[in-house]
Amino acid sequence: MKLKILDIKGNYTDKKIEFHETTFFKKSYNHSLYLEIKRFLLAQRQGTHKSKGRGELSGSTKKLHRQKGTGGSRKGDIKNPIFRGGGRVFGPKPRKYIIKLNKRTKNIVRKFLIEQKLINNRILIIENLKLDNPKTKFILKILESLQLTNKKSLMIIGEINKNLYLSSRNLKNFKLLSVNELDCFSLINYPYIIFFENSIEKIYQFLSIH
Repeated sequence: MKLKILDIKGNYTDKKIEFHETTFFKKSYNHSLYLEIKRFLLAQRQGTHKSKGRGELSGSTKKLHRQKGTGGSRKGDIKNPIFRGGGRVFGPKPRKYIIKLNKRTKNIVRKFLIEQKLINNRILIIENLKLDNPKTKFILKILESLQLTNKKSLMIIGEINKNLYLSSRNLKNFKLLSVNELDCFSLINYPYIIFFENSIEKIYQFLSIH
C-alpha cells in the first residue's frame, strides 16, 4: 500500500511511502486489544484508597454493656462496625492494579491498530518540518490545511521535539507523541494519525524490535 506525502499546506507532493503488507496482519486481534486497553487503564490507577478498620480507630475500648442479661446482642466497644463512626469491615486497602502483558502481545495490538487506520484511510503523512520557536498557530494552520481542526488527531514524530511539544500542548483535540512513546490507548482514542516522513522508518524499527 502506497500513501502520498502531503506538504504543510495540505497539498499532495510527488513523494510516496509504501507500507509493506508483510509487516502487518490480515486478521482480527480484538481480544488482545481488549487485554492491552485493560492493562493500560489499570496502570493509570493509583491504588491509594484506604479505609480504617476497628483496630486502627482512636476511641474507647470499654465494653458498652455486660455480655448477658440485657436482652440485646453483644456489641463490644464503640468502634464496632455496626455503629456510626466505627471501623469498616473488608474496606479497601492500598494495592497495585498493574497486570502483566507480554511485549509480543502489545506489539501485535499496535500493528493491528495501525493496520485498521490504513484500511479506513485515517493516516496522513506530511513532510518533515523544523520549528525554531514554539508557535501554536503554526500547528493550528497544519491541522486546518489537513481538515482536522475539530477532529481528534494524533501526531507521531521520530524524535522528541521540544518546540513542537510546547506548540501543541494546549490544543484540546490534539496529541503529540514520539515513536518510543506510542501506546495502544492513544492509537484507539484518536481517530486520525499524522506521521512525519522521517518517522515511518522508525515506526518499522519500533514494531519489529518490540
